[in-house]
Amino acid sequence: MTHDTAPEPAAGPGVERRHVSDAESALASRRWWDADADAYQAEHGEFLGDCDFVWCPEGLREATAGLLGPVAGRDVLELGCGAASAGRWLVAQGARTVAVDLSDGMLRHAVAAGRRCGVRVPLAQADALALPFRDGVFDIVCTAFGAVPFVADSQAVMREAHRVLRPGGKWVFSVTHPMRWIFLDDPSENGLLAVHSYFDRRPYVEHDAAGKPTYVEQHRTLGDRIRELVAAGFALTDLIEPEWPEGHDGIWGQWSPLRGRLFPGTAIFCSVKPEQPTPDRAQPA
Repeated sequence: MTHDTAPEPAAGPGVERRHVSDAESALASRRWWDADADAYQAEHGEFLGDCDFVWCPEGLREATAGLLGPVAGRDVLELGCGAASAGRWLVAQGARTVAVDLSDGMLRHAVAAGRRCGVRVPLAQADALALPFRDGVFDIVCTAFGAVPFVADSQAVMREAHRVLRPGGKWVFSVTHPMRWIFLDDPSENGLLAVHSYFDRRPYVEHDAAGKPTYVEQHRTLGDRIRELVAAGFALTDLIEPEWPEGHDGIWGQWSPLRGRLFPGTAIFCSVKPEQPTPDRAQPA
């Protein structure tokens, strides 16, 4: 979920838009979430719950949306699980669930939350670009704002999800709605003015005084995401843009009732690995 994108001078710690490698992204993400885990859970833990599956700051819950379909008896992988509240909810619904995250700090909170609520999920520290699982072992792969926005090669995440899924398996993930990158990360009226190009794919990068990335978040257009899915072998089944619900007055970073009632803040991509490989399209004569 993005940070304020107002430009700052490159000298010293600051913010910029520039390309970074997967290695730089992974190192920055691991260090950022290890350092931020306590503060993140203190601020958002109550909203996310210890054993609940919340797709987005709009408050859409899997219990209501049913985007994964029936999960009881299914093998499920949660990518970028954070404190794994969604993974524990899946276990409570009867799913055989494994949750992975790059950050040891977030997994520490996952262990603590499992002890608090009495629902535990197997955890693994892993990079979404190189999942430690055999081919075709899961029925569902899912993530709520995990992994996908934080890697330079998000196409590779799609391929890994496709690899570990069985034929007919589902891959569902939520990210910041791409159109939000047009605006500053400001929940007030100041965040209603378009200031960035939607087509600027350079990631948002916070860097230290030496210029090393300390936080990296990637932008892709809606079309980019769909092409990534299709290229990996998935069929897109739905694209959910949750509306801001009445009575929800919470603010989460740049998400707010003011902005949420005017334009979407989250995109949830629902896809399936076909039962049979998709045949190559016939080439024109």
